[in-house]
Amino acid sequence: MTNNMMLPDLKPSISQNKMIPEHILNRKGARSLKELNPEVIQYLNQGSIETANLMEWLAVDQLKLLKLILEELGKSHWYDSFYEVISNQKKPTANSSVKVIGTTFSQLTNDTTIIDFLSNHTSDIPRCWAAQYYGAIEMSITERLHTIKRYAADSHFGVREVAILATKEYIIQDLDQAIMILSNWTKNKDENIRRYSAEATRPIGVWTKKIDVLKENPETASDILEPLKSDTSKYVKDAVGNWLNDASKTRPDWVQDVCNRWQKESKSKDTQYIIKKALRTINK
Repeated sequence: MTNNMMLPDLKPSISQNKMIPEHILNRKGARSLKELNPEVIQYLNQGSIETANLMEWLAVDQLKLLKLILEELGKSHWYDSFYEVISNQKKPTANSSVKVIGTTFSQLTNDTTIIDFLSNHTSDIPRCWAAQYYGAIEMSITERLHTIKRYAADSHFGVREVAILATKEYIIQDLDQAIMILSNWTKNKDENIRRYSAEATRPIGVWTKKIDVLKENPETASDILEPLKSDTSKYVKDAVGNWLNDASKTRPDWVQDVCNRWQKESKSKDTQYIIKKALRTINK
């Protein structure tokens, strides 16, 4: 790992130096690959705009974008290292490419100026790389969660999901400490932070490792779930409902008891929404 202090003057990213047409900025994301607008793809691969939905996120040519960013950083000589690890993937996906790029940055540098540049980029993809960078370096679970918090709160859905992917394995390894920290996040005014506390600890989840301890003993995470039982944010309610639905596949008795109790304790429509989502497998 190198710490290069002689960096170029890092100017605002490409998109800040261009006028983006209104029809590009105000677009709706394509629903399929064949609907993708070549003009949109060009802006995405330049790092000039954020992806609008998952379809666009999957369509970004990360190597092409990376090459431009390395040029901006004055690190074009790093490109071959990235090309090699991306090309050597057995089953490459957009998620796996984000991970190997973030990991490779962690192997090439510990210069926070470079990672800050990625973290503040207009494009969501470099911010995803930065989140994975912090998932690849050694630190305690307390420091890791503190560091990932900015990405969990990111305005873009993709960065928020990568924040979970980058940290869930470490949460599993130090579950009690993680739950203690995340239980405090449930009080945060930012719905994205509250949502992360539930979503990152889901017993099964999506695209992430299962948490066997919580599959068998979901009550371990009660300090996260209880404060969120009447949350007004749909984003948070979906996470809590999905958390309980996960748990219902191995501990339906516990989930039913929790929902019965919440039904008595809270008459809010928000709690009712969570309960309905939580019981959807049990009530099939």
